[in-house]
Amino acid sequence: MAATRRLKRVASSQPGFLHFKSFSDSTESVSSRRKRVNKNKKKNWNKHIDVNDVDEFLEDIRHQERTTGGLLSEKSDDTLFFVDVGQPEKPESKAAESEEGKKRKGKTSQPLRIDLILQHDSLIPPPKDVLAYQQPNAKKLRRIAQKAEQLARKGVVPRRQKRLLNMRPVDRVAKKAMTEANNNPDREFYDIWGQKSKDSADPWYLQQTGKKPVKRPEKMNDKPSVIPAVEVIAPGGSYNPDFFSHQALLQEAHEVEVKKQKEEDKVERQLAVNKEDTATKETILREEVQGLVEEDNEDDEKANEEEEDVAVGGIALSQKKTERQRKKEKTEKMKEQQRASDKRQTDLQQQLFQLRSIKASLKQQDQKTQSRQTQRKAKQEAQKSQPRRLGRLKFQPQDLEIQLSDELAGSLRQLKPEGSVLKDRFKSMQKRNLIEPRERAKFKRRHKLKYVEKRAFREIT
Repeated sequence: MAATRRLKRVASSQPGFLHFKSFSDSTESVSSRRKRVNKNKKKNWNKHIDVNDVDEFLEDIRHQERTTGGLLSEKSDDTLFFVDVGQPEKPESKAAESEEGKKRKGKTSQPLRIDLILQHDSLIPPPKDVLAYQQPNAKKLRRIAQKAEQLARKGVVPRRQKRLLNMRPVDRVAKKAMTEANNNPDREFYDIWGQKSKDSADPWYLQQTGKKPVKRPEKMNDKPSVIPAVEVIAPGGSYNPDFFSHQALLQEAHEVEVKKQKEEDKVERQLAVNKEDTATKETILREEVQGLVEEDNEDDEKANEEEEDVAVGGIALSQKKTERQRKKEKTEKMKEQQRASDKRQTDLQQQLFQLRSIKASLKQQDQKTQSRQTQRKAKQEAQKSQPRRLGRLKFQPQDLEIQLSDELAGSLRQLKPEGSVLKDRFKSMQKRNLIEPRERAKFKRRHKLKYVEKRAFREIT
């Protein structure tokens, strides 16, 4: 960069250098008397030295580079001058041309002023971005590419490519499918706006490249519950219901309340205190005196005697068996094994005569298994309509929204709203196994409240 500037400065110092601007200010500054300043000191270099001529010179060079793309002294004569031969003659219009063939010539469209302002007017080419040409591991990648070219010239297949070729199943019998022509009238109709894509490529290629969609499991299509999102209330819940339907709904609500009452009574019964188990003065006195009165030691003496007898029996030495006794035990053992094998053999022979009863028992067993399977399936189908245990808490059904006979309204205008839509939707989601049953978090204060009596209140009291 510095070398090019030096060359331009040398070129501009030549007598043939052309200036774009007139330096009238510089001549006046030269003619004026300069101030005598000591130039040996560094602090006076930039303070008392006039560099306007250098700045003007450099600005002139930059102006020439912007407008002409370089110095005028270095330009050739062909680029600076041209021969004026006058305006070119217009070709004569032919009279034979028809009026329909003639094109109307209007004014040439000129760019707007705002577009001209925004255009790039400099002829200097933009600097080369070195960072744009840099690549990470360029030397290593270049070396790998050169090695691959050398192997390709020799006809050697790389190990990685060889493994890929071996992985792909080769179907030599199958022939290449011929692509149908576009003008074939019997070809299959293809809807470009359809949802399903036509997989014309090799299935192995689609699987390896990851373009083949994953098969969706059938279990994901099943709903968590068969219960509808919005359950319609019974006819007795209307604002003006029939007498019998309203009584049926009242009976259902009554059974729910009776069931709750039975559960509460059961808990109270289990937690109730038995009056017979309560402590009296006699029982308290007996507990306090226990251990102070001496009791008979007859039981202890009997227990000690039994322990002594056991100890004496254990000390008795076992006598050594003779050879005759050992042989007798061996023969008895062999006879017992022979008897057991004979019994198994006879049982197997007897089973041949029991084929009819065995078949009947197997048939009865199959019927039992089938009935159990049907019961299990029926139980599973029944459980689909019941909420499952998803969390720590058990699902509690919502209370029936019902009005008593004296609370019924004759019209919608007199009807009083009951329940909450938000709570109803929340319970419905719990019942359909979409969310687990929850309860409101209990706020537990970390520090106890401290009550302080203020001075103003103390003065009043």
